[in-house]
Amino acid sequence: MDLSTYCLMLGDDALVLSARLSEWGVRGSDLATDIALATIALDLLRQARILLERAGELEGAGRDENRLAHFRDAAHFRNVRLAEVDCGPGRSGDFAATVARLLVMSTWRAAVFERLARTRDPVLSDQASRSIATLTAHRDHAGRWAASLGRRGTEERAALADGLERIWPLVGELFSPHPVELSLAEADCAVDPAAVRSDVVAHLDTVLAEARVDRPDPAVFTTFTPPGGREGAHTGSMEFLLAEMQYLARSAR
Repeated sequence: MDLSTYCLMLGDDALVLSARLSEWGVRGSDLATDIALATIALDLLRQARILLERAGELEGAGRDENRLAHFRDAAHFRNVRLAEVDCGPGRSGDFAATVARLLVMSTWRAAVFERLARTRDPVLSDQASRSIATLTAHRDHAGRWAASLGRRGTEERAALADGLERIWPLVGELFSPHPVELSLAEADCAVDPAAVRSDVVAHLDTVLAEARVDRPDPAVFTTFTPPGGREGAHTGSMEFLLAEMQYLARSAR
């Protein structure tokens, strides 16, 4: 069912990004950063639970939010790949890359949910309305982090630029509509992600100008060739993330 798949898409985006942010634990530069990352991760986890619960209700046959979170393999997750890519805190990434990813993801998600709040599905529109303030706070927090990195000095600004370059090849997927999104958008029950492209670009340009960092190749916003995460095609890091995320639930069976 298209609506169930759409709820999975939105829920998986939140669940997987939450898991990635949770990896920072107490490894940030200070306790305030640790608390902020943990709070954002928890906000996203709450959103994921509601959306996966809705997907499970639509699918039926015992597909509740816990089974959807912990008993699907990577090929059955529908999140965009930007949510899953390893940006640290280990050797695979750093805080600047995490900020860059959070800035792009939260700006995009806030723009989608602002439009989703005006659509016809009562559950999705209500959840979107309740989430807008939180997602806007995530976006603004990431913007302040980015601006701060850009103002600190040459080294920190270069780290932010490198972080953007690292995640940039995955950005185009955010604005490439899946057939399910297009079908439901025509019925006014979903959002065509291409419709938020200009809003996202405008906000990113404002933040990056303040950070004194150039936006990478603008063509990325209009170029993406499936398959991607929406089709179940993920990065190599997804299997490792799910193995850690699902271990306890699967071992308790």
